Amino acid sequence: MKKTNVEKANIDWGNLPFGYVKTDFNIRYYYKNGKWSEGEITSDENILMHMAAPCLHYGQEAFEGLKAFETVDGRIVVFRPDENARRLQRSCDRIFIPQISVEMFVDAVKRVVAANAKFVPPYGTGASLYIRPLVIGMGARVGLGPADEYLFIMFATPVGPYYKGGFKPVRALVVEEFDRAAPLGVGDCKVGGNYAAGLRGSEFGHEKNYPIVLYLDPKEKRYIDEFSTSNFIGIKGNSYISPNSTSILPSITNKSLGVIAEDFGIQVERRQVDIAEVESFEEVGAVGTAAVITPVCAITYRNKEFTFGSPDNAGPVITRLYERLTKIQAGEFEDRHRWLVEVEV
Repeated sequence: MKKTNVEKANIDWGNLPFGYVKTDFNIRYYYKNGKWSEGEITSDENILMHMAAPCLHYGQEAFEGLKAFETVDGRIVVFRPDENARRLQRSCDRIFIPQISVEMFVDAVKRVVAANAKFVPPYGTGASLYIRPLVIGMGARVGLGPADEYLFIMFATPVGPYYKGGFKPVRALVVEEFDRAAPLGVGDCKVGGNYAAGLRGSEFGHEKNYPIVLYLDPKEKRYIDEFSTSNFIGIKGNSYISPNSTSILPSITNKSLGVIAEDFGIQVERRQVDIAEVESFEEVGAVGTAAVITPVCAITYRNKEFTFGSPDNAGPVITRLYERLTKIQAGEFEDRHRWLVEVEV
């Protein structure tokens, strides 16, 4: 495990937004005649496609999001890319996109990170290299049906914290006026349509000065589904509680935090969570790749506000979970579950 000696890009790492910053390379694989190509590294940021491509008309596309970090000892590592690969496989299977093997996915991650190594933020800056894999249906097709050709592309960009305030509590609003997914739809897949469907609800919350919104199940409007961009977790006593639903995207961060909670001796419960139960939670968080954990200090539901701890600081359990996961990612704590994949540069 050698320390890399890559000269870093000239970037103000401490003030990076969570947005797109141009890097040097991306990698592309083309699916034609029943097989994927070997993968081509390119500096082109644009995609040339036919105007009748099924991804444009019928939403046949899926994507992922994961991060690379520089560790305390100077290595470059990626957090659990195999889990992102498996989740992408589930999404692709649901919308009839040819499978991308775990091996091909992880190799693509290593290649694109190595090619953009100078954009991996230095250890201690609070920034990371965000990796965006995307697979889309290509070629001309007017009738409804799966595409004949596909493009799997992966790019990387350095990002700062998802929220400007960093690890600080936010207020959330329960939105019942809109649903982000149907009960047996594609809510458990990472496809663009879910996020487009959630835009109206998110903007509805922003207009009322809530940074994030919380959705209930689309069938009964009784059980918690997830936040607009993140899974829901609640802490009650010695329990780590997260909703179980067919319309929730399975979060790799949530899965990892559950393992860490068990390491701490906390009981992990994945079950239906009635909105009426939320009032009894001691801590609440929104968890996902972008922010890791966003502490939630208050949830407004039908003009009633449930509060959790202090509006200024995250609760003790969520703080402990956050610190342990980020220390693992930074190489500051033993990677006992073998979640980090090292990238050779």
